[in-house]
Amino acid sequence: MAYYNEKDLRKFGQITEWSEELGTKFFDYYGKVFEEGALTSREKALIALAVAHTEQCPYCIDAYTTDTLKRGVTKAEMMEAIHVGAAIKSGASLVHGVMMMNKVNKLDG
Repeated sequence: MAYYNEKDLRKFGQITEWSEELGTKFFDYYGKVFEEGALTSREKALIALAVAHTEQCPYCIDAYTTDTLKRGVTKAEMMEAIHVGAAIKSGASLVHGVMMMNKVNKLDG
């Protein structure tokens, strides 16, 4: 049995059932974020796809793969966006190595 159920993605809107006020506020915010603004909806969807991968959310990967394809994003653009996300995620992990180095130097000193 898979841990993530593909059918659960379609149930996302149901989170308001157990917390209507907060769920509604979230969906209002979420909808506002993805409106056209300084960034196009296409650009926002591509960013969302990259973040979905760095967060490793299968539901988000599913949703934004479909969404970006509907917006005319190419496979090459999708993969490049994922690589950008991966580079930032790995760089963020590695830069924290400075903290470890500082601690080791302090303990050695």
